Amino acid sequence: MTELKKALIERLFAQHRSALQSFFYRRIRSKPDAGDLVQEVYVRMLRVNDTDAIRNPEGYLYTVANNLALEHAVLERRHSKDIDFDQPLVEAELIGAADLEEHVDLQVRIKRLRDVLAQLPSKCRAAVYMKYRHGMSYQEIAEKLGVSDHMVQKYLGQALAHCRRRMARFG
Repeated sequence: MTELKKALIERLFAQHRSALQSFFYRRIRSKPDAGDLVQEVYVRMLRVNDTDAIRNPEGYLYTVANNLALEHAVLERRHSKDIDFDQPLVEAELIGAADLEEHVDLQVRIKRLRDVLAQLPSKCRAAVYMKYRHGMSYQEIAEKLGVSDHMVQKYLGQALAHCRRRMARFG
């Protein structure tokens, strides 16, 4: 771990530790669990491989904290009930909990992808949005950007390679 990364994370926690503690306590109403979750945020921040890609460290810190609070809520909901498997609604409850977990995971991946796309040069990023969000053809994108069809293909190839590399780092 680089010293800059460690210094950034230590600074963030020195400034936001009590605010994070309050953040978690308001959501889960358990001081010991809130303290544990603050520590888990710290651990997860230490696991980030590319802190240079984080444009807003405080925002990222609270995104991690919010996702952790959601995960905690899902786990608490699972463990707090004594489940009678003879009840007809148990299967629906289990599916709902799995759906929430998948939703949380999807939101984290979407946030990471947005961060990765934000790192692209502007024309490259614009080509990606036009192609994959608006379904435009290479020719339409080329006209909008004032480049050749071949250049659009090149932008998209560069963007996909960049996204694959960056997203692979997140695991």
